[in-house]
Amino acid sequence: MKTIASHRTITASADGIGLLSHAGSLLLLKTLHVTGLDRALSTQLERWRPARAVHDPGKIVADLAVALALGGDCLADIALLRAQPDLFGPVASDPTVSRLINHLARDEAKALKALRAARALARERAWGLAGHAAPGSDGELIPLDLDATIVIAHSDKQHAAPTWKHTFGFHPMTVFADHGAGGSGEPLAIVLRPGNAGSNTAAGSNTAAGSNTAAGSNTAAGSNTAADHIEATRLALAQLPQHRRRQVLIRTDSGGGTHEFLTWLTKPGRRLSYSIGFTLTEQIRQAVLRLPKSAWTPAYNADRQVRPGAWVAELTGLLDLTGCAPADNYIRPGHGSEMASSAVREFRSPGDGNAYGRMIRCAASPGLPDRHERFRRAAIATHGRSGQGRGDSRPASPDHRP
Repeated sequence: MKTIASHRTITASADGIGLLSHAGSLLLLKTLHVTGLDRALSTQLERWRPARAVHDPGKIVADLAVALALGGDCLADIALLRAQPDLFGPVASDPTVSRLINHLARDEAKALKALRAARALARERAWGLAGHAAPGSDGELIPLDLDATIVIAHSDKQHAAPTWKHTFGFHPMTVFADHGAGGSGEPLAIVLRPGNAGSNTAAGSNTAAGSNTAAGSNTAAGSNTAADHIEATRLALAQLPQHRRRQVLIRTDSGGGTHEFLTWLTKPGRRLSYSIGFTLTEQIRQAVLRLPKSAWTPAYNADRQVRPGAWVAELTGLLDLTGCAPADNYIRPGHGSEMASSAVREFRSPGDGNAYGRMIRCAASPGLPDRHERFRRAAIATHGRSGQGRGDSRPASPDHRP
């Protein structure tokens, strides 16, 4: 087994001789090499390599990522790697690392484009190597979960601000691909936002439920989450292999329940499936009260098991859907559900022959509410990947300091 930086062979040993700290990072280095991320970073960042430079910018960025995975929280923590040259090879000095970050920051748009291109190339190779185990290889939709999470800042950093949790820091929007119970969430995109960016609907906009409720009125200062949801989704789709970009199910909580975001999702030709939560309004409450008992069906969990005391029903025909796409279906969880504070909306764009799309598009299709609930339960089960649930916060963000 070799590192990406040297020709020395490294073997795992338990004999107490030549042991290395952080030896688990060897798996990260091997992953960099197998997926080609190391080479892709070097190629994409070549334009930022000064003449006669000793250190490759791609290698420096990869080293910073590994240092972060090892628990580092600032540029200087790359010293963790520098202390193990046999494992990590030549590691740039602190001044060299700081100069590279400054150069990338001065050309932010192009630098981010280069980094994202490298990640997309590596992901396509990784999914290709996974074969039948790759997401979407079974023909099923690939769930992409959007959610905002809090990142704590312990000093007055750029764009840091008070958060809705009465902390101080940032409120980035994240997108994870859900690989199901047998896998883990795969981070596709993160949109950096100030701490006071809203987690609910766009400021001053109407909710997807069709009424101007508190959720559709002014939210946290500087929030425009419709634009944030659109940007995060756009970046996430660009990270997927080209032939999988229409084989997705976009899932969000009520923060994505805006006309602006749904209009973007349903643009002709985009052909995206989605499941979006929205705030419970008085109109929806009254519609629920009018539902006959026969309209309710048992709710299921993500493993297709009946959830005791939980029921779901469709509300599509009982709501004023003015301004909404005609194929939308509204589903309401009943008592005992963790989703009791919100209703759910799901849609498949017309023109797609997928059976799942036809079922969601047709309000009279049997099994729609419970099938939808299973998808939502899976979303709840993976909700913690964007910050271990909305009640928790991520650790402090990395510092740009030498």
